[in-house]
Amino acid sequence: IDSIVWNQHHDPFEVLGPHMIQQDGETVWAVRAYLPTAEQAWVVLPETRSEHAMEKGHDPHFFECVLTTQELSNYQLKYTEGVHERFVYDPYAFKTRRITDFDVHLFAEGNHHRIYEKLGAHVTEIDGVVGVYFAVWAPSARNVSILGDFNYWDGRKHQMRRTGNGIWELFIPEIGYGEHYKYEIKNYHGHIYEKSDPYGFQQEVRPKTASIVTDLDAYEWQDADWLEQRRKSDPTSQPVSVYEVHLGSWLHASSAEPSQLPDGTIEPTVQVAELKPGARFLTYRELAAKLIPYVKKLGFTHIELLPIAEHPFDGSWGYQVTGYYATTSRYGTPEDFMYFVDQCHQAGIGVLIDWVPGHFPKDGHGLAFFDGTHLYEHADPRQGEHKQWGTLVFNYGRNEVRNFLVANALFWIDKYHIAGMRVDAVASMLYLDYLREDGAWVANDYGGRENIEAADFLRQVNHVIFSYFPGILSIAEESTSWPMVSWPTYVGGLGFNLKWNMGWMHDMLDYFNMDPWFRQFHQNNVTFSIWYAFSENFMLALSHDEVVHGKSNMLGKMPGDEWQKFANMRCLFAYMFTHPGKKTLFMSMEYGQWSEWNVWGDLEWHLLQYEPHQKHHTFMTKLNELYKSEPALYTNDFSQEGFEWIDCNDNRHSVVSFIRRDRDSHDFIVAICNFTPQPHSHYRVGVPESGYYREIFNSDAREFGGSNMGNLGGKWTDDWAFHGNPYSIDVTLPPLAVVVFKLDREYTAGIRSGKILP
Repeated sequence: IDSIVWNQHHDPFEVLGPHMIQQDGETVWAVRAYLPTAEQAWVVLPETRSEHAMEKGHDPHFFECVLTTQELSNYQLKYTEGVHERFVYDPYAFKTRRITDFDVHLFAEGNHHRIYEKLGAHVTEIDGVVGVYFAVWAPSARNVSILGDFNYWDGRKHQMRRTGNGIWELFIPEIGYGEHYKYEIKNYHGHIYEKSDPYGFQQEVRPKTASIVTDLDAYEWQDADWLEQRRKSDPTSQPVSVYEVHLGSWLHASSAEPSQLPDGTIEPTVQVAELKPGARFLTYRELAAKLIPYVKKLGFTHIELLPIAEHPFDGSWGYQVTGYYATTSRYGTPEDFMYFVDQCHQAGIGVLIDWVPGHFPKDGHGLAFFDGTHLYEHADPRQGEHKQWGTLVFNYGRNEVRNFLVANALFWIDKYHIAGMRVDAVASMLYLDYLREDGAWVANDYGGRENIEAADFLRQVNHVIFSYFPGILSIAEESTSWPMVSWPTYVGGLGFNLKWNMGWMHDMLDYFNMDPWFRQFHQNNVTFSIWYAFSENFMLALSHDEVVHGKSNMLGKMPGDEWQKFANMRCLFAYMFTHPGKKTLFMSMEYGQWSEWNVWGDLEWHLLQYEPHQKHHTFMTKLNELYKSEPALYTNDFSQEGFEWIDCNDNRHSVVSFIRRDRDSHDFIVAICNFTPQPHSHYRVGVPESGYYREIFNSDAREFGGSNMGNLGGKWTDDWAFHGNPYSIDVTLPPLAVVVFKLDREYTAGIRSGKILP
């Protein structure tokens, strides 16, 4: 009784609730209850509604009643608190465990892929009574209680029992969806920790931190056709053009007046360094109405969201996660986010999320020191802490921790239908000495710096998610030369199907940052990526990291006057979209924002009233159209057969030319890039077949703000072998521009047969 009263018992079911005992040679029921705020209590039998007074024993709030009835189920406790009288079902009368021994076994070995359906808070029915079943993993806790509005946040009232592998559980009857709760965890030193649910599906809006009981199965999805199409597709041979978005700073709304879709004609609602009190975030549903049509019009195939898992601080951009299974409540409910994803799918747009399994913050309500020990993180700070980031590192060698993360990756695809994830900071996971001084890290068992446990975890998570959901994307932000990142796990790879090409990004930004005259001495920046382009499945990304912390936005990186800056940026993006690899651009690059990204304010939508920004916006739309309409630009991204240099050695003019080939046909395109402001007339380029080469794209077109130099629609070949090819075309190269040609076989045949007049 003292252990119950002092909240120190590992299994209150041993004491509380109904128990069959022998009394005077007769089997009877003893019903015990600890009601910390009650003055009197009764047991109410369900069939007769008879009340049986309970007696106090040893403690003024510990009650017991002996009953001679043969059956005892679904009884209620009646008790008084001052002038109030309450009727409740006794949670300790419901002894059925929702977590089976097999669940515990799978979890202990790290292979319970849908553990989120067992741990956490789930509305269920036991013995005909509806309530919420709570379960949490806290193996080193002395005891665990549930706190909530339903018990006035009193940890004495709902003490949990410990089951296999340190899982604590309790069914609380007659509560349901919408309840706020936390876990009160005590360690053996008597320290108390109030924790949000690691498997909770929703949390309160910051700065509050309680979890909320939530139904993730009520939403009626309308995307079955889209999911089936995804299941049958191979994204590595499809166009993938990603618009990277931070939902909290794409656009805000006035609290007094709804905002409008940015279309080049509106004034922004917020144009300040910090969010004004009168402004608010758009909700998921408002974003569905504004962001989705905008992205669809631009022609991107996917929206990538900076982490939308719950996080306490807006300024972290979402990368310090406290609720791995909870969509952030800043923008609405889980059902609202489902609606956003559903609307994306109905518009033909996939949704990617940034996923952060590499580290987590030290916030007291989160995973840090969860059960009074270093449960989710390594105890040794040389392994368990990123000093420069002020965050903690997951212990990937612990099966249950690995299971938490593997199931979490599956969870987002399963419950929210996302098209995949970009895994953040993979390099920080793979190397034990990442951002650590000599002597401040621990070598692996073989004396190396490779984190073998993290690599095994990444293989496991990719194997699992692709086994359940073929057709998704798993993208690694990996900045080193770790081998076979995007190779299958069965050949020893990490199992991603895409990897960010950080080398290409750095080389190209360095190249475009310099005055064009000096580019002739740095031709290698442009060409080097092809040396390794087919060693991995690469994604070319110009992300949020490149437009913050004093790096300037993309337009500000470019040299020259305003015209040259825009021309340089068009040239960079056109080269990016014709280069092998999938594509990612961060919001604001599509119209040329001058300022760095500011997480506290809107993008500079007012710039769209000015012609250069309007025309750059048009350029991005047309570039996406080109990319999606030409299979040569995406079907063969990861094979040497899909790319061929025509000439990569003309550094004197800073010009490169190359061929991209379609995997499924004989079609190909010819791209010629002039990286200087000097136009070139009569520039000869070798081509493999004779005929009419139509100019299908010119980044210097007038509609894009260019000088409108070009080739009058196209060029016929000359029987003049050049660049190792049997034919060549004599073209005009506009300044700071990329021109793209395609052999028009039908027109060529028509002219040669006389069926089409020249």
